[in-house]
Amino acid sequence: MYHLQLTESLIRAQDDALVREITIGALLREMAIAHQSEVALVEVTPTGQCARSWTYAALLADSEKLALSLASRFEPAERVTIWAPNIPEWLLMEYACALAGIVLVTANPAYQAKELRYVLEQSGSVALFLVESYRGNPMSEIAIAASEGLNVLREIVDLENFSALYRRQQPTPSLPVVLPTDAAQIQYTSGTTGFPKGAVLTHRGLVNNARFYAARAGAHQATVWANFMPLFHTSGCGMVSLGCLQAGCKMLLVQLFDPQVICRLIEQQRVTTVLAVPTMLVALLEVLEQQAHDVSSMEMVSCGGAMVAPELVRQIKRVFGCKFGTLYGQTETSPVITQHHPNDRIEDICATIGQPLPQTSVSIRDIKDNRVVAIGTVGEICVDAYCNMAGYHGDDAATSATIDEAGWLHTGDLGLMDSRGYLRITGRGKEMIIRGGENLFPVEIENLLLEHPLITEVAVVGLPDQRWGEIVACFMRSDAVDTIDPEELHNHCRAHLSPQKSPEVWCMVDAFPLTGSGKIQKFALREGYLRGLYKAL
Repeated sequence: MYHLQLTESLIRAQDDALVREITIGALLREMAIAHQSEVALVEVTPTGQCARSWTYAALLADSEKLALSLASRFEPAERVTIWAPNIPEWLLMEYACALAGIVLVTANPAYQAKELRYVLEQSGSVALFLVESYRGNPMSEIAIAASEGLNVLREIVDLENFSALYRRQQPTPSLPVVLPTDAAQIQYTSGTTGFPKGAVLTHRGLVNNARFYAARAGAHQATVWANFMPLFHTSGCGMVSLGCLQAGCKMLLVQLFDPQVICRLIEQQRVTTVLAVPTMLVALLEVLEQQAHDVSSMEMVSCGGAMVAPELVRQIKRVFGCKFGTLYGQTETSPVITQHHPNDRIEDICATIGQPLPQTSVSIRDIKDNRVVAIGTVGEICVDAYCNMAGYHGDDAATSATIDEAGWLHTGDLGLMDSRGYLRITGRGKEMIIRGGENLFPVEIENLLLEHPLITEVAVVGLPDQRWGEIVACFMRSDAVDTIDPEELHNHCRAHLSPQKSPEVWCMVDAFPLTGSGKIQKFALREGYLRGLYKAL
């Protein structure tokens, strides 16, 4: 940990690790030389079978072969969209585009025609790489509908049609010079507040952020990392994939998250490390309660994407017998901002989101005047670092609204910092509930409710109210019962929180609406309730 004694909510970039000026492609070449014959990538099918595998040397060879094919058909800085699940060809495209100087645009394989068309059109993609179908989604059919009239789109390529994928338009293509500051990817924001924007991420930002994250997670050459986070998100293709690359370890690329499959995989492949969102961890614990698996190989569970309840932290540490660390970030910062150290105290793991990564300045600023606030005061979390996005693609106004003139990226998240530089997130600025003029932070209420034995998952949102402006509503899911007595939950809240923080509306849900990266879409819950899709108990 960093030993700090701050006097205001500002932690300057710590220099315990250096920012490397290197591209994704150059990094792959470097690691292929250092770890030629060691296994880099193993394909895991939806049923949990280990299929194809690549050594580091083979991964480079296939990536360079594909890069030359792409370079014969596309110009540097052109954009191509990849629309597929976690298959090895996705990763090969990531490396090949990096080597060829092509910008990779990522798309959720669950997209329907309208969503896919938006990404293709907004990014100006000249090609779409996809699979024929996935989990019942007829992707090739959707692609035809989504691309109608998009004259800039030159190719639609099936990733599993190798003759089309590796086709060369020129007999002797060459690879361009690519700079660390060049755009590597455009990733669209998850959309927890609605309209998605394309964050332009650089080689420099993605590579260094992944290295800092993996190092703090304790990754080493003998690590076996099961990667079931979606590759279309920075967590899957950035943090884990590029983190494993720089650790020189083995990555098991899992096509589909199935908690039973993951538990078997941990046992059979002696998995040491995973990154997951809380909903995934809850699912793994539920499987292990029903059927025993040997999970003694686990060294680290890393968790992010949503708030992590203290009881979940304790359960994971108890059941897996491993270290646990949470992290906080967002797409616009490549993505990790803060993370726990491997040896942090359980109190800090449960109550904070850790300290900033190396070379990352973080401040808490007043929403009204943008000044740094006092220690322990709630304000907006802001970041000034190498990992900040270059901007939102094609949206200068949104970029200017997010990154101020001094270079601070405003996350839109509310939090506070203690004198040691540990942060605590109190909520999304747009999720803050204002009841009778008083600001209420959903995370505080959610954490308490998750301590109740009958509640498995929960989301607290504000609903419009004529008298109070907003009232507190709780949406919850339980694995134990079909319904819960609201009075029991009300008494639970009143025993620990001031009266105005106790929810006035209680709704049971079978499942939560989620973004592609596993975050609960609170705006969808709010809108659904107002349309009558959810009924109060």
